[in-house]
Amino acid sequence: MKIVLQIVLAAAIVLLTYMCYESIMTPIRFDEAVKERTEAITARLIDIRKAQIEYKNKYGVHAANFDELAHFLNEDKIPFVLKVGVLTDEQLEKGMTEQEAVKKGIITRDTSWIIAKDTILGPNYDVASMRFVPGTQTTFSMDTATIISPTGYTVKVFECGVPYDKYLGDLNPQLLYNMKQKAEVYEKYAGLRVGSLKEINNNAGNWE
Repeated sequence: MKIVLQIVLAAAIVLLTYMCYESIMTPIRFDEAVKERTEAITARLIDIRKAQIEYKNKYGVHAANFDELAHFLNEDKIPFVLKVGVLTDEQLEKGMTEQEAVKKGIITRDTSWIIAKDTILGPNYDVASMRFVPGTQTTFSMDTATIISPTGYTVKVFECGVPYDKYLGDLNPQLLYNMKQKAEVYEKYAGLRVGSLKEINNNAGNWE
């Protein structure tokens, strides 16, 4: 009987130790996973923002969907200005400006028309993957709108994002619930998003 009690006690100690360990490690692992996924997603949202800004510079509106954005990146060309020459320290000390240097031929500019993707994101960028949330087969949601500013101007805006559930749904449900509740309390978007359809925020990301 004494041996049985010792075995039960040992098992209870092991179980308690494991539970204590898990209570410490679960939030740590959760935070590490959130950080890793957040970094990958925000990097892609920044790429989308770059592409949308250049699209609007050319067409006056944002791309309404990823098909339009992909066509622009893969097919359209945008100007790329190559600057040749620099001002010397002596010229800078004398107060010469770059504009003056261009007029005198010290600095020249050569404009080339290059495929949009190569200029904005680099020649090796995989445009087809842009619509997908990194690490998932889920696509970002994206939409556009026109907002009237307080001074009466119309402003074209876009929004692109993904909710927590779509990229954190496989993690600890209680900790995920806590994240969503915190966002709700502070009236924030429960996920990662760039731009906004409701306010003029200069295409800012909600992580910035």
